[in-house]
Amino acid sequence: MRPIRLPEPTGRLTGTTTDIFEGGFRSVIRRAVVIGNGFSGAENQCIGLVRALGLSGRHSLYRVTRPRGGVNGWFHWLPVSLHKKVDYLVKRICGDSRFQLTSPVKNGLSQVLEADAKQIAKIAHQKFDRDGPLLVIASGRDTISIASSIKRLAPENVFVVQIQHPRSHLNRFDLVITPRHDYYPLTPDAQEQIPWFLRRWITPREPPDRHVVLTVGALHQADSAALRTAASAWNDELAVLPKPLLVVNVGGPASNCPYEVDLAKQLTKMLRSVLWSCGSIRISFSRRTPENVANIIVKEFGNNPKVYIWDGEDPNPHMGHLAWADAFVITADSVSMLSEACSTGKPVYVIGAERCTWKFSDFQKCLRERGVVRPFTGSEDISENWSYSPLNDLAEAARRVNEALAERGWRIHT
Repeated sequence: MRPIRLPEPTGRLTGTTTDIFEGGFRSVIRRAVVIGNGFSGAENQCIGLVRALGLSGRHSLYRVTRPRGGVNGWFHWLPVSLHKKVDYLVKRICGDSRFQLTSPVKNGLSQVLEADAKQIAKIAHQKFDRDGPLLVIASGRDTISIASSIKRLAPENVFVVQIQHPRSHLNRFDLVITPRHDYYPLTPDAQEQIPWFLRRWITPREPPDRHVVLTVGALHQADSAALRTAASAWNDELAVLPKPLLVVNVGGPASNCPYEVDLAKQLTKMLRSVLWSCGSIRISFSRRTPENVANIIVKEFGNNPKVYIWDGEDPNPHMGHLAWADAFVITADSVSMLSEACSTGKPVYVIGAERCTWKFSDFQKCLRERGVVRPFTGSEDISENWSYSPLNDLAEAARRVNEALAERGWRIHT
């Protein structure tokens, strides 16, 4: 196993007894609320930041949920509140089952509280004297209205961080954390691609101000402590594998990074070419991976003794893979998977970057310019090691949150 070069989170402000008496209980944050949308890519960013700030185990998770199943897939472009009203009207007019063309999605949402801005703001206000301010961290388009409403209802009792660009009215939040490529529309290259009559509708329309924190990639939970824990948990299964261990993560096509079975065929051909230099290969698919793409890879390598393909049924080995891999091959569509792998300091090869457009292309360009990824060509010797300065977005974001809190006279009790 090549050593993980992930830096320890920095910039934490410790909350000692002296700190508490100097600023008073009302200036010390002891708890956080995470507002998610039910998608792991967004919620992992919030929880990763909570961990980096030293509030792990002292946060509550709320979710903004949309109606699911049947025709509801047609209405995801609507604001959540309006979508729920449309769903209610459809059910009243047509009955609960007539348009329920598919089974409802069971993803554990019932075990998490529904995000209610008024209720969260009320809790922040009522417990302010005893517990101090409330840190609210939200991520994803569907959470914007809830997070901004909490800020509006309890401005003196909360500090609201919105992860991912909210597109407009950034002053609704205390801090916005977003990747640099979200500002790609403001670049000369992007402006040339946008017809003049559409430019006023493309966001963001203004450069970032001082309360916007720009990251290279996505935040995540794969910090040094988490990877040490994963290395221990997966030691018996992964430590004994022949080295080098190549981990292959396959995502799924996106609007700005489309692909079909042709990429799967290209990937299998390249993996066959590097198989000689690998001790072991472990392949994982995401929930977005099309079945026909997965089938091609399984058919090619399903019986190869050097290759293990995760079937999605066992415990998810993702964190173990991050800890024990010697190198990675990752499809270009997944900002999250690339961000995690590029935080380890281990070789990361990307396949399909040439298919990316718009801000996805800008993200890939940024990674290449920093030297944290290389294109996967099939001519690599996986035993060859190369290094770079690991992405450090999580620690930098935590440092900026602490700085913004200090400007307000607040601090986190860790």
